[in-house]
Amino acid sequence: MGLIHRKDPGTSVARLPSPQSSGDEKASSGDGHGHNVLDSPDTGLHRGLRSRQITMIAIGGAIGTGLIIGTGSSLAKAGPLSILISYTIVGFIVYMVMCALGEMATYLPIQSGFTGYAARFCDPALGFSLGYTYWFKYIIVTPNQLTAAALVIQYWVPREKVNPGVFIAIFLVTIILINYLGIKFFGEIEFWLSSIKVLTIVGLLILSLVLVLGGGPDHDRKGFRYWKDPGAMKPAYGTGDTGRFLGLWSTFVTATFAYLGTELVGVTVGEAQNPRRVIPRAIKLTFWRIVVFYVLSVLLIGMLVPYDSPRLAFATKKATTGASASPFVVAMIESGISGLPGFLNACILIFVFSAANSDLYIATRTLYGLAKEGNSASIFARTDPRGVPIYALGLSALIACIAFLNVADDSRRVFTYFVNLVTIFGLLTWISILVTHIYFVKARRAQGIEKHQLAYTAPFGLFGTYFALGFCIVIAIFKNFDVFIHVKGREGGESFDYVNFITGYLGIPLYLIMIFGYKLVTKSKGWTPMTADLYTGKAAIDREEEEFLANKAAKQGGGKPGGWFYRHFIAWLF
Repeated sequence: MGLIHRKDPGTSVARLPSPQSSGDEKASSGDGHGHNVLDSPDTGLHRGLRSRQITMIAIGGAIGTGLIIGTGSSLAKAGPLSILISYTIVGFIVYMVMCALGEMATYLPIQSGFTGYAARFCDPALGFSLGYTYWFKYIIVTPNQLTAAALVIQYWVPREKVNPGVFIAIFLVTIILINYLGIKFFGEIEFWLSSIKVLTIVGLLILSLVLVLGGGPDHDRKGFRYWKDPGAMKPAYGTGDTGRFLGLWSTFVTATFAYLGTELVGVTVGEAQNPRRVIPRAIKLTFWRIVVFYVLSVLLIGMLVPYDSPRLAFATKKATTGASASPFVVAMIESGISGLPGFLNACILIFVFSAANSDLYIATRTLYGLAKEGNSASIFARTDPRGVPIYALGLSALIACIAFLNVADDSRRVFTYFVNLVTIFGLLTWISILVTHIYFVKARRAQGIEKHQLAYTAPFGLFGTYFALGFCIVIAIFKNFDVFIHVKGREGGESFDYVNFITGYLGIPLYLIMIFGYKLVTKSKGWTPMTADLYTGKAAIDREEEEFLANKAAKQGGGKPGGWFYRHFIAWLF
């Protein structure tokens, strides 16, 4: 969806169509800064994602190798209490971001997602910069996940026997086919992959709880023993309270990157059935899944594995991918369990494959959204009869072929730096969503839209948004603080780590250059609360929702779906 034509951001809101307008708003829509937004039948997505698929995709995006593997390095660096604090606080921030996104997405579930919200509610320049930085992030992360999948397979098939490029090609062709076959097929595949993720995490949590209570082969009831010896917090980059604080802060960075991807719901909103009901449920359940899967996981790991464990140090330093790098495997070995690393490695392979599949989906839909907003070539907004933006998919898949560069060992370090460069865009995405929400709330208040008129409102309001925004900015600024610290043993001696400094912070000036460069070239101005476009396309979406609900009621005969057992004990999961 685009914006209505405006020649001046100071235009009165009275010129906007009202929420009750029955006219066809699409015919006269533009992007608000001179471009014509494509709204023909061959540029539309299909609302084929069901409620259960949306919610499972939402949690699937929040569960990845960062939880299974990344927690080990954080524990070894800072101790169990540090990772518990950081994962809890960042989890709360993620929930604030999701609530802010949910309030906007349920009011106006447009196909261009949160990049469209930034362009309509805040500033077209912000929508432009957000869209391209987000797309850039995922066209790099997708091949990185493909490479990780090939490395995981080396657990069974050494690279001396089969070149990793073979597996990269197999995985790439598979995810392209899944994305090409339509949103319904993609949604069903991701539903089951995400279900396997959830079952794996639940199984690991149950096993960890059993081991904590002494149910393992060693019959050792560990409890909080390791919080006393060697301790709850490990100093890093120093001694005493300063060292403990720096250790704690270093885990905030790890926790942030572990949560990146939860905003996937904002990308799927344009293809969700009945989004005004589905999206709030997905967001509410995401909070509890964060608490259970992340916070409980790091708590149990901290009880099972001491931060000075030789096995943990070996795992985090010698292995970077696969079960051997997971603290859960270290916990099993510490408790006398063997034979499970192979099974966990298979689960990690599913995790990485699912991540690659959803990353290609995000890259495709983000480029599609940019084209719909007039910020990219119009061909990328074209869809086939199944509603798949095939040209956007083709370009994103073509760029994903850079995964083959990782077949050579000497290119992996360069690629790692490249990934370090684009991961900052994840934080910048959160910041952009939060800023857009602030503008949205101010605009709806100024234009007389009350909270009771919204399908969902952020429970902590603007206070929660400002809190999360401040924390995200601090993390973005200090995320690579260790490059300023002289550490013995660092490559190149104790000199300033300029490579990680450049790759860690270059994303911020690039993001700002795109914002101000866009404003300079297009002469665009930001919207005020009275000129932000809250109505274009809303009446059409309202009618679509009414038709969907009417058809659903007719099919069900007015009854509730499923039996009593399903509604009370299973449906809440979906």
